[in-house]
Amino acid sequence: MSETSRMLELHRALTELGLEVRVATHGGPHERLLAEAGIQYDVLGPGMTPARAARFVGSAVGLGDPRQSMYDDAEIRTYVAAEAEYFRANGITVVVTGFTVTTLLSSRLAGVRLITEHAGSFVPPIFERRLLPAPTRPVDPRLKRAPDWLTRFLINRTCNRTTAYCSGFNRVAETLGVEGVPSLAALLLGDLSLVPEIPEVLGISSAEIAAWRPGKGYRASSQLTTVGPLYAHLDLPLPAEVQRFLDRPGPTIYLAMTSTPPAQVRTAIAELSRLDVRILVAGTIHDLGDLATDRIMVEGVLPSHLVMPQVELAVTTGGQGSVQTAMACGTPLLGIPLHIEQDLNVALVERLGAARHLGRTDNLADLATRMLDNPSHLEAAERIQKLYAAVDGPTEAAKVIAQQL
Repeated sequence: MSETSRMLELHRALTELGLEVRVATHGGPHERLLAEAGIQYDVLGPGMTPARAARFVGSAVGLGDPRQSMYDDAEIRTYVAAEAEYFRANGITVVVTGFTVTTLLSSRLAGVRLITEHAGSFVPPIFERRLLPAPTRPVDPRLKRAPDWLTRFLINRTCNRTTAYCSGFNRVAETLGVEGVPSLAALLLGDLSLVPEIPEVLGISSAEIAAWRPGKGYRASSQLTTVGPLYAHLDLPLPAEVQRFLDRPGPTIYLAMTSTPPAQVRTAIAELSRLDVRILVAGTIHDLGDLATDRIMVEGVLPSHLVMPQVELAVTTGGQGSVQTAMACGTPLLGIPLHIEQDLNVALVERLGAARHLGRTDNLADLATRMLDNPSHLEAAERIQKLYAAVDGPTEAAKVIAQQL
């Protein structure tokens, strides 16, 4: 969902610059967003059923077993071949993608330049400066009871040393005779990786980001550049019944835990329902309608950029898109991270006072209450809102991409 919506933002900005853009996808439940936006696109490979897409999300970096590569070897070969042929047939010279990681191989096979944005703020200068927080959910179960200082040290030190999630890509790369993926950190980087954040939030200047050069554990071609916030502005109306729900007196919490197993969403709703607040739930593809009450409204995909300015607190898993949407709206955020990249996104704005994360020993309802009662979180979010308002991330990204043609 977040990657598809960010691609929509880039497509809009690129076409406004007058560039010729083709769109291709592996398919899946959010393919319809492309159709709803009136964008012509091609489906490469067999296409992902909703069930296969759900398994893919469950096996992704930070969620699935690090010994696998999200696709089996046959799928990787199929997608790589289809992508490379597509690039050749359509005269593609630059590929821009959000976590379609088979392009790491197909771009090499076709000899085209790869630009990515899906690493978000999880880029080498962050962990080389030891800025990754201790993960809420330790990647290695052996570290479950380890102190935070130890897990933080290890996670910052090992991103470019571990080959987690890379094995399948490297097996297929060897059979194709193309460059493989030397580390987990490299799996998230293209030839040029857009860093969709501002220096004030990153805590690292744009010049320092651009000056980074790859060492051991990276592809030699990897480069970085900052472009500013990149988050969804879904061209969807806010349903009238949702607006009426938001207009009712009293505080409202917006719960938008996308790419999350439905059981976890249900648990969060149950805990927050203890509070004297209204809860608006972006259920996306989950069937949660049975939880609706007078104080709980469950909808599907919602335009978060229209919802968040009208609520007192946003509760998300901490994907960069949802964090940035909250900050752009001046809305405090409570993060329930599922993996280290989401931990980082929340930690960056938590450092500035605009968010809190749900730790292993925290109670969700209690933490939400403390945030609602503390105006400093709102004040901090509004300070970031002003910084974001001065930057047009999609346009800056489009300009960078255009320079690569």
